[in-house]
Amino acid sequence: MPEQPLTSRGTATYQRILDAATEEFAQHGIAGARIERIVTAARTNKAQLYGYFGDKERLFDAIFLSSLERITNVVPIDADDLADWAVRLYDEYLRRPDLIRLATWTRLERRPAGHLVETHQHYDDRKLTAIAEAQAAGRVRAGDPFDLMALVIAMSMAWSPVSNVYAASNQEPDDVHDQRRALLRDCVRRATVPSDKDQPDR
Repeated sequence: MPEQPLTSRGTATYQRILDAATEEFAQHGIAGARIERIVTAARTNKAQLYGYFGDKERLFDAIFLSSLERITNVVPIDADDLADWAVRLYDEYLRRPDLIRLATWTRLERRPAGHLVETHQHYDDRKLTAIAEAQAAGRVRAGDPFDLMALVIAMSMAWSPVSNVYAASNQEPDDVHDQRRALLRDCVRRATVPSDKDQPDR
C-alpha cells in the first residue's frame, strides 16, 4: 500500500512530486511520461515516489483526481447563472491549462468513450441536481441535465490550446480574453434560457 508523508519534509516532497508529475503528464501523457524526469524535477528519488504512489498509473490517478477536485471546488456551479459559470471555467482553464490536457490524455489513452472516471457521480451529481432544480423552477431550458452541463463545459473550453490549435491563451492580450468572455457569456445564456414551453404552469 502506498504510504502518506508523516513529516513536514515528507509533505513538501510529496507536493513536489505532484507538481512535477502534473507537468510531466500534461505534456507527455501517461505512456510518454517518464519517472526519471519527474523525480529529477521533484528533487527526490524513485523509491520515495513509489513509496508514496505505488506506480506510474496510480500516480496519474492521484494527479487526475486532484484536478477534478480542483475544478469542482474552485469553480462551483451556479445553475441560476450558467453563463457566469462558463466564464469562470474559462478563466480557470487559462490559469491551469494542464486540467484540460490531463482530461484529453485520459480520453486518448484510457477511456475513449463513456465517463472519464468510474467515480463520476462524485463530481457530477451536485451539478446535475442544481441544473435539474433550476429547470423545474423554469430558470433553465428543458433537456437532459447532463447534456446541458456537457454543452456549457465544452463551450467554456472552446479556446483552450488543446481544443483550438490557433489559441495561445497564455500569450494573448487581455482585451482578446474580454471579448471571448463576453461572447461566451452571451452564447451560453442564449443556449440555456428557457423557452415559453419550459415555464412551469401557474
